[in-house]
Amino acid sequence: MLTAYDAPTARLIDEAGVDIALVGDSVGNTRLGYDSTLPVTVDEVASRTAAVARATEDALVVSDMPFLSFGADTDDAIENCGRMLKEANADAVKLECGPHTVELTRRLAEIGVPVQAHLGLTPQRENETGLYRQGTDEESARNLLDLARRHEAAGAFSLVLEHIPANLAGAVTEALSIPTIGIGAGPDCDGQVLVVDEVIGLSERPAPFSKRFGDVRGEMKGAIDDYVDAVESGAFPAEEHSHHEDGLDDVY
Repeated sequence: MLTAYDAPTARLIDEAGVDIALVGDSVGNTRLGYDSTLPVTVDEVASRTAAVARATEDALVVSDMPFLSFGADTDDAIENCGRMLKEANADAVKLECGPHTVELTRRLAEIGVPVQAHLGLTPQRENETGLYRQGTDEESARNLLDLARRHEAAGAFSLVLEHIPANLAGAVTEALSIPTIGIGAGPDCDGQVLVVDEVIGLSERPAPFSKRFGDVRGEMKGAIDDYVDAVESGAFPAEEHSHHEDGLDDVY
């Protein structure tokens, strides 16, 4: 699984055989200039989801429901989640979970909205918990395992585990029948997910549990610098980049 926020990236992800394209609320940090994911709106996720869905053929498209789009009012949450399938052509939604999302997961599953649950580090709760590793003591580890089981029983089709100890992620994976997808949760999950900007080397500061597999940022900087130099020197546009129409000499 990889995040995708636009059609060209989604097409590349799909062609590479990635199983799930996640339209993450991380779009707030990576593409929209926000300092966190909290300001991201339902409309912003819906627009990006539609672009990703138009460009994919095989990958499952999952919309990451943004802060306050669920969790307060059940009717509003169902409407927001339903929009992603009905208007943006998503295949499923992802919820940053807690005790408050068990019944919502059950209700969504009942009406045909597939739910991917998310436990561990939940950035939408950063004002409460901070961006720290979760599940590091016995009590919190047991709570996380219990929530994982409750969301599976409620109908979640998969579970993202973020920034938790690898041995805890392994135990959760062993305990569940639905697949787990790790991000900073070690190698024993059934799958892995990363932010695509970090994978391709576009982010300035990747997460400590992530890895750069390319240097797109360096390639972009080099190309933009070369463009500026060529325009300022007069090398661009050259003759092959221009055309002339016969019969226009009398106009000027």
